[in-house]
Amino acid sequence: MLLDTGRLAAFAAVVRAGGFSKAANELGKTQSSVSQSVLLLERELGQKLFSRDGHTPRLTDAGRALLHRTTRIFDEMALAETELAALSELRFGELVVGTSDTLACYFLPPVFAAFRERYPHVELRLDNRPSPVIAERVSERQVDLGIVSLPLPETLELSGRKLSQRLDCVVLAAQEDVAVCAPSHALAQRRQITVRDLAPHPLLLLDRTTSSRALVEAAFALEKAPLSVALEMSSVEVLKRLAELGFGVAIVPRISVQRELESGTLCVLTLKDFGPRRSVGALTPRAFPPTRAARAFLALAQDYSRPRRSSSSSSSPK
Repeated sequence: MLLDTGRLAAFAAVVRAGGFSKAANELGKTQSSVSQSVLLLERELGQKLFSRDGHTPRLTDAGRALLHRTTRIFDEMALAETELAALSELRFGELVVGTSDTLACYFLPPVFAAFRERYPHVELRLDNRPSPVIAERVSERQVDLGIVSLPLPETLELSGRKLSQRLDCVVLAAQEDVAVCAPSHALAQRRQITVRDLAPHPLLLLDRTTSSRALVEAAFALEKAPLSVALEMSSVEVLKRLAELGFGVAIVPRISVQRELESGTLCVLTLKDFGPRRSVGALTPRAFPPTRAARAFLALAQDYSRPRRSSSSSSSPK
């Protein structure tokens, strides 16, 4: 049985005001309507709530029991209204963002800082995984928002359906992969190289769970060139360090090597005719609207990305 909250409010007002007439004035209703609400509530419960043997209605045992619960009900309703209002204003809540190591380190920090400053009471949590895995987790609603490297592998299916059928995507910024090597490497004096140029050299690549690795393999397969993988890692930072030590040529996002380029510890080579253009994108589940916190984070990411869209490809964020 679901009790009518309007009748409960009339009952509580009679108790609070000490009479039906005063309760009617408090509620802005007629005395007869308040009396009718209480009578209908008593019929609904099958219990008398007031003894009416005097000018002032007195609570029966059933009335006292109901009053205790009614007070709690309206306290909880008021608390719910307060919490919902706070949630709509992002005064509390939680946001889970899924992203890769590289984007978390080099693209998103200003967005994280801006979100924390603007919404300090929203708990921001990161789910750090390769982009294809993040896409799957967004589709399964295990994270609220995914910031990933695009394009994702064409073979990626989410619950038996293609990515475009399961997720909505907003492109945030251009992304460029480059080859990096030690200054002593044979390719160090080149500014631009092709797949054929790379084929004779051992490569340092991200592992097969990443979208970057899928694109490298596709580029070599298209040229029918041999792919010599010296080492594969899940960390761009490790690949850069190994390249500095002369273990081979690493293929990494340009945004991740600005410090090494400035210090001269790595040489950066542009990759020519190396597959489709890449970008950073934001993923949300198509079947469910993004949370308010996810929309706020996405708006900040778009604001941060906007000035970089007009810059040259050599300085585009990844």
